[in-house]
Amino acid sequence: MNDIGLTAAWVAAAVKGDLVSGDAATQFGGVSIDSRTVMAGDLFIAIRGERFDGAAFAAAAMEKGAAGVVVPRGWKESGKHRARLSGERVVIHVDDTTLGLQALANVIRRESGTKVVAITGSAGKTTTKEVTSELLASRYRVIRNRGNLNNHIGLPLSLIDLRRRPDIAVVELGMNHAGEVSTLVRIAEPDVRVWTNVGEAHLGFFASVDAIADAKAEIFEGATRSSLLVANADDDRIAARLSKFAGGVVTFGIERDADVRATDVIDRGVEGVAAHVETSRGAADMRSPLVGRGNLSNVLAATAVALELGVPLDVVVDRTARLAAASHRGEIVRLSNGVTVVDDSYNANPPAMKQALDVLARSKADRRIAVLGEMLELGDRTAALHEEVGRAVANARIDVLVAVGGSAAGSMAAAAVSAGMPPARVQHVPTSDEAAEAVVALVTRGDVVLVKGSRGVKTDRVVERLQAQRG
Repeated sequence: MNDIGLTAAWVAAAVKGDLVSGDAATQFGGVSIDSRTVMAGDLFIAIRGERFDGAAFAAAAMEKGAAGVVVPRGWKESGKHRARLSGERVVIHVDDTTLGLQALANVIRRESGTKVVAITGSAGKTTTKEVTSELLASRYRVIRNRGNLNNHIGLPLSLIDLRRRPDIAVVELGMNHAGEVSTLVRIAEPDVRVWTNVGEAHLGFFASVDAIADAKAEIFEGATRSSLLVANADDDRIAARLSKFAGGVVTFGIERDADVRATDVIDRGVEGVAAHVETSRGAADMRSPLVGRGNLSNVLAATAVALELGVPLDVVVDRTARLAAASHRGEIVRLSNGVTVVDDSYNANPPAMKQALDVLARSKADRRIAVLGEMLELGDRTAALHEEVGRAVANARIDVLVAVGGSAAGSMAAAAVSAGMPPARVQHVPTSDEAAEAVVALVTRGDVVLVKGSRGVKTDRVVERLQAQRG
């Protein structure tokens, strides 16, 4: 089957816009919203953001070779560009360029015939997406979100790749406010929906964790009897909402009975996990190099999707044994000086912090060092949730804690001391650069160092310094 051709006339119809100049037969090689990286032959869509207006860069995009632009109604080239560009390049006027981008993605999604798997949850979305893609790639042509493009602009950009008509697209749906998942579901129209968990991530934008669960449950919207939901049986808030889903449900879990369940779990710390996995299509012993029970749950979710889409269990087991962690999401970095780093620096929330601490506690090491950055967007419960993590550090018998960030990180450090950690083994520093200095001076052969924190704290700088100074 041929790729979907993005001609000017076809795009104008898809975005519900008016082709005001240029040849209707012009074919675009790709779609871009960034004038700095636009390629010759691309269509540039002038998105308006909080800090920029893409329409101001539309002429520049054409000068770089864009074959056309989608701009707000009333836009015109400035005088210095008009003579060179007017009439030569495609210009499509729309009421709202963001809605135009979303409409284009939705039309491509429908035209492609591709089956879409969409993943939401408070934690583990990206890992579940990557594992699911790897398992399905054994049988299908698969594409996935590029990087972390999972919002109202990033998801449409990813779905535009469906113009190449892959068999399956695996995408993640991110959100930090109510209504956002609903928007993404309308754009993606998923055939298979995956709900990994509910936690305190972005609690600062919601009245309660139950309100977060309700926002995540927007993934149910638009489902039909033929839709499939893959859901975490171990999560009480998910289980309480399953009856509202219009289609079929397949569950996964560790602690409770589920359609795909792991039993006899052996957690090997930085060496990964092993478990006996029982499914409706048989049972098998499974090993995964991905660390911790949180990642085992992600693997089970991916396994459920793969089995439902016809991937044999023995293929799932084989591929799972060869998985690699996504960048900064539980990567195991073994330095030449004998120090092992668990690089989980991409992001953090309270449940994920505790899961990472469990990995560290179960790892064989001379010393276990936790470098934990402040967790952002937790609202009124910020101090209390950081104190919970501090107590978890002490209870896990971690040898050294370096807490990174503002007063919330200070609360974490103080709680660890109150829970029994010797004060000499607890440090609180304001920035990740200072944490990097402290940790580089501290580590010795045989140490295992966990590095985790919210993106805004930039704990990845600690990993970079360890690799540069001690690699």
